[in-house]
Amino acid sequence: MRLEQLESPRDLRGLTPSELDGLAAEIRDFLVRTCARTGGHLGPNLGVVELTMAIHRTFDSPRDRVVFDTGHQAYVHKLLTGRMPGFEKLRQEGGVSGYPSQSESEHDVVENSHASTALSYADGLAKAYAIRGEDRHVVAVIGDGALTGGMAWEALNNIAVSPQSRLVIVVNDNGRSYTPTIGGLTNALTRLRTNPRYEPLLDQVKKRLNAVPGVGPAAYDALHAMKKGLKDALAPQGLFEDLGLKYVGPVDGHDRAALEQSLASAKRFNGPVIVHAITRKGFGYDAAELHEADQFHSPGPFDVDSGVETPRERIWTDVFADEMVRLGERRKDVVAITAAMMHPVGLHHFQARFPERTFDVGIAEQHATTAAAGLAMGGLHPVVALYATFLNRAFDQVLMDVALHKCGVTFVLDRAGVTGDDGASHNGMWDMSILQVVPGLRLAAPRDPARLRELLDEAVEVADAPTVVRFPKGVPPADIEAVGKRGGCDVLVRNGTREVLIVSHGAMAATAVDVAERLVAQGIGVTVVDPRWVKPVDPALVELAREHRLLVSLEDNGRVGGCGAMLLTALNDAGVTTPFRLHGIPQEFLGHAKRAVILERIGLAPQALARGIVEDMAALSGQPAESSSPSTSSSLS
Repeated sequence: MRLEQLESPRDLRGLTPSELDGLAAEIRDFLVRTCARTGGHLGPNLGVVELTMAIHRTFDSPRDRVVFDTGHQAYVHKLLTGRMPGFEKLRQEGGVSGYPSQSESEHDVVENSHASTALSYADGLAKAYAIRGEDRHVVAVIGDGALTGGMAWEALNNIAVSPQSRLVIVVNDNGRSYTPTIGGLTNALTRLRTNPRYEPLLDQVKKRLNAVPGVGPAAYDALHAMKKGLKDALAPQGLFEDLGLKYVGPVDGHDRAALEQSLASAKRFNGPVIVHAITRKGFGYDAAELHEADQFHSPGPFDVDSGVETPRERIWTDVFADEMVRLGERRKDVVAITAAMMHPVGLHHFQARFPERTFDVGIAEQHATTAAAGLAMGGLHPVVALYATFLNRAFDQVLMDVALHKCGVTFVLDRAGVTGDDGASHNGMWDMSILQVVPGLRLAAPRDPARLRELLDEAVEVADAPTVVRFPKGVPPADIEAVGKRGGCDVLVRNGTREVLIVSHGAMAATAVDVAERLVAQGIGVTVVDPRWVKPVDPALVELAREHRLLVSLEDNGRVGGCGAMLLTALNDAGVTTPFRLHGIPQEFLGHAKRAVILERIGLAPQALARGIVEDMAALSGQPAESSSPSTSSSLS
C-alpha cells in the first residue's frame, strides 16, 4: 500500500512485514522532502516512524485515544490518519498544523504543543473511561525531553495509584529535547538505555528451565517472583516500578515487530503500564542523525541531498546571543538559565564562553524561575531566556518567588507576539498582559537591534526587582533612530501639528512609522513615540496625550490587560479624556499562518491602521484638542 492510499490506521493491519517496511521508508522519504521545502519538526518524527505504526496496529484509534506530548512527534500519526494532502502546506495557512489539531481529525483529542502535559491528559481520559465503564485504552507518547518537566512526574504519581486505568505510557527515549537532555532523571533513563539485559536474559532462562521435565515450570515461576530484584540488578527500572507501575522494556524503537509485541503485552495488562522504547532522533536520514546541534529538531528549508539549510538572515535571537556574550565579559555576576532551549534562544554562544555560568534545567520553567531567584539572592544576576509563550507556565514563580522577594532577575522572552507557523500555543501574545499585575516588575520592548542591546544592558543593572525584555520572532527591522526624547520615551516621528499621537510598543515601531507616513500624505499631523520601557507607564505619555486630538496605541500583544489598557487606565487616573484607539491582538487562539498574514488578518497592517485613523479624525472634525466628554467615551469604536 502506498502512503497516499492510507485513509485510516486500520489500513495498516492487513499489510505484510515487507509492505510495512516499505511504507516506513516511504514515510521517511516524504517527511524529509516535505520539511526540506517547508521546514518543520523533522528529527523527532524520523525517530518515531516504526513506533507510531506499531501503536496504530496495536490500538484502535480514535476509539482508543493516542495523546502525543509536545506534539513534535505527531507528523507520522497525521500521515497514518489520512492527512497526507495537507502536508503540501505544512504549518502554513490552509495546510496541516505542526501539532495535533482537533479541527483536522477525530484522531486528535488533544492540541498538545507544550511539554510534559500528555500524562495528565491521559490520566484524566483513562479515569473517565473507567468510571463510565467504556472498554477503551489511552496511549500517551512522551519523549523529546518531556520527562524533565515536573508536571509529568506529578501525573505519574497519580497514575500509579489508578490500577483500573487502561493507560499505556510509551516513553520515546531518544535522549534529547532540542539538544541532549540533561538531569538526574535522564541519567536514570540512560542507565536503562545502556543496560538492556533483563528481558533477553529472562527469556533465555525461561526457555532453559521450561525444558527441564517436572521441575522446570515451577522453578521458572519462583524465579519470576524474584523479578523485581533481578530487574533492579540488571537494569534499574525500579525508578518506575517503585511507583507501582508495570514496566516493559527497554525495546528497540525501530524494531516494529518487537514494539508491537511489547505494546500488545502492555495492552493485555489492563492497568497503567510503561513501555520504554529506545529511538534515535533523525533515524534514517544521515544529515539529521549527524547534525550535532539538534539532529534536525526543527530545521528551516534545506537541501535534501546535502542536508545544508538555506541561509537565513540575521534574526532577533542572534542579536541577543551576541549581546549576552559581551555582557558576560563585562559582568562577572551575570549567569544564564534556559529550559531545554539553549540553541533556540541563542544561549549556546554564552555557554561556550562561560560554561560554568550557564544552566539548562530541562523542560522546567517553574524551577528555572525560582532557581534564578536563589541565584539572585546569592549575589548573581540571572538572565532567564525562554520563548514568551513558555513564561506563562511560571507566572506564580515570577510573582511570588522573584517579585515578592525583590530579586534582580532578567527574563528575556524570545518569539513574543504573533509567531505564526506554530499556531495558537506558540503565539507569545499573553506576556505583556499577565506581567502587568506583578508589582515592581519592569518590562522593556525593544523596537530594533540597537534598542535590544541597550535595554538588555539597562535591565541587568536593576538589582531590586525583576525585569523583562521581549522581542518577536524573525528578522528585525533596520535600526529606527529617535528624532527626540520626551521623558523616557523616544520620539520617532514629529511631523506637522499635534493631531495624532501614536504610541508604539516594541516591535510595532516600524509599522507605526509606516502609518505615520501615510497619514502625513493625507495632511494629518503625527507624533510617534516608543516608550522603550512599557511597564510602568511613562508619565510623559500622559502629558503627550493631553496635547493631541487622538491617541492610538499599537502593541503585538493581546488587547485585554496589555500596554494599551494600562495606558488608558493611566489617562483615566489623570483625568485625560483624549479620544483613544487601542490596537492589539484579539483575545482568541490564532490558527497557524505566516506572521505577516496573521497581522493583516487581525488589522495590524499599516494600510488598515492608517485607514482607521483617517476615519477617526474625520469623526473628530471640529472637536477641541481635549474632549470634554466623560472618560468612559475615550475609546473610539
